[in-house]
Amino acid sequence: MTATIAADRVVGARVSVARSYRFELVKLVSQWRIRLLVLLCWTAPALFVAAVSQQSSLPVDTLFGRWMHATGWAGPLVTLGFAGTWALPLLTSVVAGDVFASEDRLGTWRHLLVAVRSPRRIFAAKALSSLTVILLLVAGLACSSAVGGVVAVGNQPLVGLDGHLLTPSDAAGMTMLAWACVLAPTLALAAVGLLGSVALGRSPMGLLLPALVALAMQLAQMLPLPVTVRLALPGYAFIAWNGLFTSPPQLGRLLIGIVVSLVWAVTATALAYMLFLRRDFTNLTDDGSARRAVTLGALPLVGLLAVTVGVVAVASPATGSGIEQDKVQRSVATAFSHLYRMQTRQLNRPDVTEAQLRATATCNKGGGKLAAEGPGNDWRCVVTWHLPDVEAAGSAIYQLDVTPDGRFVADGDGPKEVNGYFLVRTSTGDAPNPLWQFDGNVELLHTTKG
Repeated sequence: MTATIAADRVVGARVSVARSYRFELVKLVSQWRIRLLVLLCWTAPALFVAAVSQQSSLPVDTLFGRWMHATGWAGPLVTLGFAGTWALPLLTSVVAGDVFASEDRLGTWRHLLVAVRSPRRIFAAKALSSLTVILLLVAGLACSSAVGGVVAVGNQPLVGLDGHLLTPSDAAGMTMLAWACVLAPTLALAAVGLLGSVALGRSPMGLLLPALVALAMQLAQMLPLPVTVRLALPGYAFIAWNGLFTSPPQLGRLLIGIVVSLVWAVTATALAYMLFLRRDFTNLTDDGSARRAVTLGALPLVGLLAVTVGVVAVASPATGSGIEQDKVQRSVATAFSHLYRMQTRQLNRPDVTEAQLRATATCNKGGGKLAAEGPGNDWRCVVTWHLPDVEAAGSAIYQLDVTPDGRFVADGDGPKEVNGYFLVRTSTGDAPNPLWQFDGNVELLHTTKG
């Protein structure tokens, strides 16, 4: 009699969330592909950054790529740009996109339900274990790339996107903060992966869903969409972190992007939870209703996108593309002033402040034949500045390529002694000319002069 009662207690006992979480975490990290991803994320970025930093040609088309010879903190930012575009969507697909579908393929749902005795705890354990692995992978990418850059190049100051110089400690803090900010869109993609894994079951589309969503958002960011639509996409924080590297930081877009990403993460996770609780686990061939996947999965996310577009449109002051003539002119003039001082120090000339320079920029688009607004590679700016005790003003020409997200590359077009050549001759030898080409950022939401 006593043995029977004890056996009933054992069978009827419910496994806690903590114990289920440990079990699911062990299941994840025991998979060879997860172990391989952990190894790659904690080693490959360091090797990549160290190798590229020693090359004569740098990835100048990538944000901060042109500074990889100058400071070790450019490497992790180059890695961050690549990770937001490709690595993080693929990582969330492999981890979160397969965490539920693997049970469908193996046919182990009934065994798991008998052991845990609660679909709610199963969902919580699987979601938390996948989140833990994703955080471990992101931490590996950030730490590995930072160590590789600092060891290979050194703990040197970093040139910001408006030309101002960040001290090594500030550069380190902002770099780690930028990596922390992309956790929000990563969580949004992970939640989409959970939803796809639950809704699509053993179908490979569930595994690919986060990557496909990220690809769709990248294509959308390349289109000339209104800035309000751009900000409402859950992956916008993958590119909005660059606002941290201006003075003062351009936080408006970044904060909106983080909030939108977190709203998507919570919504998609809640939808996945609802779908999971409605699953019929007694039928091994039933891995979810297609109609239910559409009505409780896809349609609510489409509605969420429409709502966020409306909320952002009401809350933000920007209209159109957000790229306007006065904003471009201010950004170019500010960056030129900071970089001119850097060139002055390289050439051992008397120091001059930004206030003394009084740099201004006059920009047009399409040779003045087009409206001076919106993205394009046909912007042209003439920068004018003044030196103390010099009556004549200096001037320099730049050709600008402005992307839809507000980033621009300014290419010097003369005079040669200012920005017409990529090297300047210093007392210690030839050095890169900071005024030859430089990156900048237009504040899409800012409408008043700062």
